[in-house]
Amino acid sequence: MKKQQSGFTMIELIMVIVILGILAAFALPKFADFGSDARVATLNGALGAVKSAAGIAHAQQLVDAGAKNASVTLEGATVTMVNGYPTANDAGILVAADLSDEFSHTGGDAAAGTALTIQIKGAPTPASCSFTYTVPAATGTAPNLVYPSPKYGTVVTTGC
Repeated sequence: MKKQQSGFTMIELIMVIVILGILAAFALPKFADFGSDARVATLNGALGAVKSAAGIAHAQQLVDAGAKNASVTLEGATVTMVNGYPTANDAGILVAADLSDEFSHTGGDAAAGTALTIQIKGAPTPASCSFTYTVPAATGTAPNLVYPSPKYGTVVTTGC
């Protein structure tokens, strides 16, 4: 009695390896650059956090019935305000949105009308992976001053 062996031939194994190699060559580039997508998602999340924090700080100031430039306290942290919204600096919107760890910034000031550029620290070109936050100056004349909402710049993702 002769026992028959079963299995794959060398040609069949080589063909399977070749087919897998071709599939990998087409599929790998689609999944290789998740870092850029993650940075873009992080940046969009930060923009959402800044918008929410500005609204919450503004609401807190209205509840406190404070002056338009009076600081507010959010979760134990003091947030400096100008024209009813967080200032565009370290003591204002960055404290309110708690963006100090993963993000850096350029510009910004406690005065209204100054733009603060918020960018991701680990981006290849941080200045091109950013958005801006600006508290506009009040318009009109006293006693009919109008305090516009903050302006949020377009998210720039070319350097992410």
